[in-house]
This record gives sequence, structure tokens and C-alpha cells, in this order.
Amino acid sequence: MTIDEKYISRCIQLAKNAIGNTYPNPLVGCVIVYNGKIIGEGYHQKAGLPHAEVNAINSVEDKSLLPKSTIYVSLEPCSHFGKTPPCSDLIIYHGIKNVVIGTQDPFAKVNGLGIKKLLNAGCTVKVGVCEEKCLELNKRFITFHEKKRPYIILKWAESHDGFLSPYTFDNFDSKAPVWLSNSYSKQLVHQWRVEEQAILVGTHTAMMDNPELTVRKASGHHPIRIVIDRHLKIPQTHKIFNDASRTVVFTEIQKANKNHLTYCKIDFSTGIIPQILNELYHQDVQSLLIEGGKATLESFITANLWDEARVFKTYKHFGQGTLAPVFKAKHFQQSTLTNDLLYFYRNL
Repeated sequence: MTIDEKYISRCIQLAKNAIGNTYPNPLVGCVIVYNGKIIGEGYHQKAGLPHAEVNAINSVEDKSLLPKSTIYVSLEPCSHFGKTPPCSDLIIYHGIKNVVIGTQDPFAKVNGLGIKKLLNAGCTVKVGVCEEKCLELNKRFITFHEKKRPYIILKWAESHDGFLSPYTFDNFDSKAPVWLSNSYSKQLVHQWRVEEQAILVGTHTAMMDNPELTVRKASGHHPIRIVIDRHLKIPQTHKIFNDASRTVVFTEIQKANKNHLTYCKIDFSTGIIPQILNELYHQDVQSLLIEGGKATLESFITANLWDEARVFKTYKHFGQGTLAPVFKAKHFQQSTLTNDLLYFYRNL
């Protein structure tokens, strides 16, 4: 690992402290180094609050060292006025001449303009250090701006022999939901809900499981709840409609919004997934966790509109029931949570 990689890795580590809290802004960490020693560091904690560069510069006790220091930042410093002034201007103001950047910002109002401004001011700028890790850090933000849709994570648990449930769709109504994963896996799923901006289920899951889709086994914000309910069959008394969080319903019926509940009318005679994602994009939703049943999961797989899948493989054996989705993907990571195996996949 080079010196530059060492400090950009620290930037990434700092930025991860704010996962789930910076929407619609990216995750950014910053480190300032003088004579081989970190003299300041910071990260962007929440939208509307100071950016990582501001926090890092403010943390430096002796500002006279800044012109002789190197500033490391995981994402290109901004060059525009938003809720806060441009960070590139702040770097220039303090006379910091050496700038090392993890990756360029794809956001249209930045996208190379911050780098250009620094170069024009006489700074030495190095870009692309630990770039893959920096891109992974902001996969949600980058997907949103480049593909004009949320970053999509599919999640399900299946039995050891590949079933989502011991029941089929036809005989499910009279049966109680079956939990496959263990308590540690459930806690991890709730942490994932904190990290993602929205969570989606279909009509069947919402009616049969009556999930609340909130965060109860972790600390953090509840995600926006998204439900597909073509005919508005889900009873208003179900938990998904409580006031714990905002709920968006995609339906073919025109219905007035009320309080925390939003109805979005779409055309169910054609592909609904692109319509849903387009609407969520215009609502500034950058990430979406799919916790639906087989039909909902397969609708995203069939449309090839997903980025990552997280699959719990449990020790239970059903022998029959509803088969888990089948998909082509790249397996890139796995872990063990007591008797559950967790597999991570990327779309090819």
C-alpha cells in the first residue's frame, strides 16, 4: 500500500460512519497530512451540514500548516454553491497546494469542475487513488446520477434446498409466515434498512406477512416504505400504513394523498418496474432494498433492473413449496452468521 492509498483508505473509513445519513449527498471522508502526520480529518455527517473538507480543515489546530500540507478526499471536492459553499474554494482559500482525490464526482454540477478549479488555482491534483473502493463507497450516489434510478438490492432468505417457503402461492393464505433466518440475520437486515433510503414489497407479502418495514433491531432512520398494490387490496389497518414512516403506494387507481401516505398511479398493462424506478428517481430516492416475495423479486430480475443481491441460505429443509428466484450473477462475498450463510452477488 502506498502512502496515498493509506490516507485515502482512512478517508473511506471515516466516510462509512455516515452510511444512511447523507442522502441525497454522497459519503465523503477527508484527511489532512503534514510532514507524514495526520493533523486534521473529518467526514460529511448529514445533508445540510458541513462537508468533509470543511470538517477536516476546521479540526486543524494550527492553520499555518495548511499551505504545507496535503489534503486527501475520497470524492472530488464540490465546485458549486448548494446548502454549503464550494469545498474547492475553501481548499484554495487556505492555500493547500497538494490535493489527492479518490475518484471524480459524477454529479453534473461537479463532474470535473472541482478538479479544474483546483488546477487553475495552481494546485497539484492527483485523481484515482483507491478508485474502485471509492466508487464502491458511493455506489448508491453514482448509480442514481449515472443510471437515473436508485441502486437496487435484492434480499431474501431460502432453505437449504432452495425454497423461500414450504407453501405455494395457492395454499399460503391459511398458513402462518415461516421465518427462515436466525436472530443475528434479522438484526443485520434491520441495519441494512438503516443504510438504504427505501424498502419495497409487493401486495402478497404486505397482506400475508403484515410487515411494518421499519427499523427496530438497529439504531437509525426508518426507510421510506414502497408497496405495489394494483387494486388497493391491502387493508388500511395493516402495519405498512402506520405513521412510523412515509409510505408510497404504486397502484392503477387514482387516489388522493394523505399525511404520510402517497399514491402513485402507473400503467399496469406494461412494464411496471421501469415506471416505479423512474418515479422514485424523481422523488430523489437513491437506494432501494427489495424485501418482497418471489413474484416481486423476479420482476426486478426479469427486467434486469437490480445491482446487488444478498441471499441468506439457512439450515432448514422444506422439500417443497415456493422455489427461490433463479438468476445469473457474480458471487463476490460470503459470510457466516451462526447457522446462516450469507451470499453477496452483483448483477453481471
